[in-house]
Amino acid sequence: MSDSILAIDNGTQSLRALLFDRQGQVLHKAQIHFSPAYHTPQAGAAEMDAEHYWQALLDAIDLLKQQGARLSGIKAMTVTAQRTSLVFLNKQGRPLRPAVLWTDQRQCLDLPPLPWHQRPLTWLPVIGKAIQGFRQRAFSNMLARYEPELWQQCHKVVQIGGYLSYRLTGHYRDSIAGQVGYLPFDYKRQRWASPLSWRWRALSLTSEQMPELVAPGQSLGKISNDVALQTGLPNDLPVIAAGGDKACEILGSGGHQEGVACLSFGTTATVNVASHHYREVTSLMPAYPAAVADQYLLEVMLFRGFWMVSWFKEQFGQLEQLLAEQQNTVAEALLDDLITAVEPGSDGLILQPYWGAGVRQPGPEARGAIIGFGDQHTRAHLYRAMIEGLGYGLKEGLERIQRRSGQSTRLLRVSGGGAQSDAILQLTADLFGLPVERVHTTETSGLGAALCAARYLNWYPNLNQAQQGMVRVGQRFEPDRLHHQRYQSLYQQVYLKLYPRLHPLYQALSRVNRHH
Repeated sequence: MSDSILAIDNGTQSLRALLFDRQGQVLHKAQIHFSPAYHTPQAGAAEMDAEHYWQALLDAIDLLKQQGARLSGIKAMTVTAQRTSLVFLNKQGRPLRPAVLWTDQRQCLDLPPLPWHQRPLTWLPVIGKAIQGFRQRAFSNMLARYEPELWQQCHKVVQIGGYLSYRLTGHYRDSIAGQVGYLPFDYKRQRWASPLSWRWRALSLTSEQMPELVAPGQSLGKISNDVALQTGLPNDLPVIAAGGDKACEILGSGGHQEGVACLSFGTTATVNVASHHYREVTSLMPAYPAAVADQYLLEVMLFRGFWMVSWFKEQFGQLEQLLAEQQNTVAEALLDDLITAVEPGSDGLILQPYWGAGVRQPGPEARGAIIGFGDQHTRAHLYRAMIEGLGYGLKEGLERIQRRSGQSTRLLRVSGGGAQSDAILQLTADLFGLPVERVHTTETSGLGAALCAARYLNWYPNLNQAQQGMVRVGQRFEPDRLHHQRYQSLYQQVYLKLYPRLHPLYQALSRVNRHH
């Protein structure tokens, strides 16, 4: 029987426990869905009892045992989780309140002033606005301001991945590559900010509240005796640092190769390029740590990415939902027929995919837009235009990364739920004019985490060989030259001009909404 690695992937919608072998194959998979994905106790809130995540981890391991998985063959364990979601713990290590998730939209508008010597920073037009936004979006500030008695009891602040690692090992440690969000983290040096940094003054956090940081591929500790007894996992099983879900997804997609860019077709759509050098692709937005020590991810994000597929399905896809029930399939598979029913370019229908505005890019005032309607257009045109609009947005992001980094792209690796559609991947290849590949498994986040553990176990002598041994191409899509020419014309002549021309109208909309 082969040795294996247990990877826990704690996403927004579900938790998955995955057993990988040395070749990166999934031996067993157990999935626990969160229903609902989060709670909304007040407008804009997104919270979840952190105990649910821990219980889901235990339940998933139980399911693996029921499947006949050989837990005694597990040589290491690793965790990847959603980014920018925080758990606040008391001195006993118990959550003081529900975890606050990355989708939470609340802001702290009643902020205490910064120390006098740092106030001049806030007078600078761009930097001042960025610092103010950072402070308002930091949930630690909201907790300190609006729940001060509870805040007084806050001993540690950890990400979801750090919380699960703590429950497994008893140590407050987390991966460097998991620190994404409103934290006192120095992204360039990949460590907690220096004591003199403005970040500490901008936040209510102290250095004592932060977990110890560990490089990807290094040990966070061993599972406790209690956890071994509770789960049936081997005694002293090492728990290895991996990274946030996007960082692991890129590693598990084979993204750490020269000339490769990674597209993630998830709830949030992203384009990422791995780099040895720190670059801010968007002004004052950091490059995030990669799941490879001392590397960075140059990222551009569409906040409402393939969430839009769910939106379309709910609003316009009742027929596909009914047929999917009758045919025992999923509506998303039937929506592919809408893509193939329409020519590239959607007969002149162009969509700008800002259904959820960006933090810094394109800007908080941005909205979605669709132009070019005529009497020939159907909902199939609308669906294809939506997928094309997401592609244009990601293409614009990739071009921005290339300008800032000087790196060129020869190949796209694609992951996430949308990557399971052949029609979407062919459309993407045509739009970018580049070959598109998906890898042999849809579990790319879990595979990336397993790669970190494989390096710890010395299953491979270096990362390149580990990727070659555990990540394989599942399917490749070549671009159609004529389709690409059409897309280039629409992209250059229409799409790139949309936002600059609509920007004043978006600002006017924001003003009108504020006054009513």
